[in-house]
Amino acid sequence: MREVAVVATASRQVPVLTGTTEVQLMVPLIESARAAVGLTQEDIGFTCSGSSDFLAGQAFSFVHTLDAVGAVPPISESHVEMDGAFALYEAWVKLQIGEVDTALVYSYGKSSPGSLRDVLALQLDPYYLAPLWPPADAVAALQARLLLESGAASPEELAGIAVRSQHHAAANPNAVRSSTDVTVGDVLAEAPVADPLRPSDLAAEADGGCAVVLAAGDRASDLCERPAWIRGIDHRIDAHALGVRDLTRAPSAALAASRAGAGGDRLDLVELHSPTTSQEAILVREIGLDDTTVVNPSGGALAGCTLMAAGLMRIAEAADRITGGTADRALAHATSGPCLQQNLVCVLEGA
Repeated sequence: MREVAVVATASRQVPVLTGTTEVQLMVPLIESARAAVGLTQEDIGFTCSGSSDFLAGQAFSFVHTLDAVGAVPPISESHVEMDGAFALYEAWVKLQIGEVDTALVYSYGKSSPGSLRDVLALQLDPYYLAPLWPPADAVAALQARLLLESGAASPEELAGIAVRSQHHAAANPNAVRSSTDVTVGDVLAEAPVADPLRPSDLAAEADGGCAVVLAAGDRASDLCERPAWIRGIDHRIDAHALGVRDLTRAPSAALAASRAGAGGDRLDLVELHSPTTSQEAILVREIGLDDTTVVNPSGGALAGCTLMAAGLMRIAEAADRITGGTADRALAHATSGPCLQQNLVCVLEGA
């Protein structure tokens, strides 16, 4: 296989982007990522984006946002109706073919103008669950309750995850929820949103976007002093119907981590796309992380979750720490679908 690396990233995440279109959001991010390695769009061999037409409220919304890439030159382009992490996987495959040496990946989401509750309900089983329009928080709460009753986690452990996220997020300019003072007692004192999940157990909704530049082989080394090499990447899917799987497990995450080579060596850090504290507890167990690994140094999705970009941001956060020299080996994770139905794992490594 060809060696492929993340050589540049740019991201922005805020609670609400009022009066800012997706194009206006992505123009500076795409320009920043390309400029960081001295590239223009003419130098990019392939472009792939991730977004949601349901979230944007119009069909083929990604065509509109292509204006952020630039009207010229003509480009080789693709799009996935998923988180940008899955667009990155497509770009990685394109680079493996050998036809191009560079790729631009970007994704974005603005949930504040619409109803995120309704959008997420549409991804459920269309015959039995979606017609009920259950809130995503309620569906996640079913999973959390099963996890607690199984004995695999306790309320205090979940609250501890929330506290760690907010503490780590204090140093992240893209975090929309952070605190250095919050305690486990503070989290447990919160009134549940959907029992047993409290506000701090749920990802903080955000608007934002992320852009990543990939390069292969010698091109990556020429563009970046310390590329974040993708040593393994894989994604797997569990059953769509919630009633046919054990919601306290995520076998697709375990398989993706294994196939990506997560257990091959010590991990300095992991960035997990976990929209709830209970899902983070499940992922830590399924991926097989130990106490020496720093989990979500950025605060993770709990500190700020942009639908359709949160997974790509996890890859960007992990890559930035490698290119910056503060980590040698990291794992980034992205999920999609209800209750960790789909999982992507990317293992990154320095020189």
